[in-house]
Amino acid sequence: MKLLVTGGAGFIGSNYVRYVLANTDDEVTVYDALTYAGNRSTLADLDDDPRFSFVHGDITDRETLTAAMTGHDRVVHFAAESHVDNSIAGPDVFVNTNCDGTNVVCDVARHVEVDRLLHISTDEVYGSIDEGSFVETDGLEPNSPYSASKAGSDLIAMSYYTTYDLPVVITRSSNNFGPWQYPEKLIPLFTTNLIDGHNVPLYGDGMNVRDWCYVEDNCAGVHTVLDKGGLGEIYNIGAGNEIPNREITDRLVELCGRDESAIDYVEDRLGHDRRYSVDCSKAQALGWSCEREFGEALELTVAWYRDNRAWWEPLKGSK
Repeated sequence: MKLLVTGGAGFIGSNYVRYVLANTDDEVTVYDALTYAGNRSTLADLDDDPRFSFVHGDITDRETLTAAMTGHDRVVHFAAESHVDNSIAGPDVFVNTNCDGTNVVCDVARHVEVDRLLHISTDEVYGSIDEGSFVETDGLEPNSPYSASKAGSDLIAMSYYTTYDLPVVITRSSNNFGPWQYPEKLIPLFTTNLIDGHNVPLYGDGMNVRDWCYVEDNCAGVHTVLDKGGLGEIYNIGAGNEIPNREITDRLVELCGRDESAIDYVEDRLGHDRRYSVDCSKAQALGWSCEREFGEALELTVAWYRDNRAWWEPLKGSK
């Protein structure tokens, strides 16, 4: 099997590529534009693997993408702009990459006749929920330019299934954390700040709740859906680790040997969703489940950033 992975130099994409190479005999081509959050150095250790190849290209570039996708059996579409704060400051690139780019990916995929296209989305498309958990048939109520652009990309992908019979499957994942994450999201930003002796900025009262999924568990779920998911279906992937940002911050402070004085409370983000929660029973029915306990996974993550300063330190001043 030959897989094309868009956005494979990014955080979840690169971890997924490693998962595939370690657990299957598949060949993997990464297609990535190498924006600030997608780094060639993230994949440098894979260059000697004969089953791995890399193509530098933008998903909105139809000609380059067509050349890269031709001959592949399946496409796993991670490529996206993903940071909510950046989408609030500059929404145009999010609509261009996430909506226009997904349209090009789907259209090229139908013309080269891939066997399956897995579109990677986010639980943020559902919006905030006070109680209970979202299921895949719930309506979409995104509250930021990022989540709105991802909701739009979901609808675009599904329209290709309905209109053109493109074999599309969609996953909606909760917040991921783990190795190789660009240091702008909460866990890698706070971890690297704390390691360097700097304070961390906690939004509002810190009681916004997210479901934290270790990236390796998410990658296993993604691959399960790629192999076993029903065409035209959507699958939530989460870990059931619904934890307030304040508790995450406290744990990181402790793991990094700091104290409460390292926390700076800052003005809350515009449109900051209070709680995300997704029901993952549909994906679990395919035979997938999380393996890492949250505390263990968080310790592994902090240890990885301690041991890999050479990767993340240049990135913190490069954006």
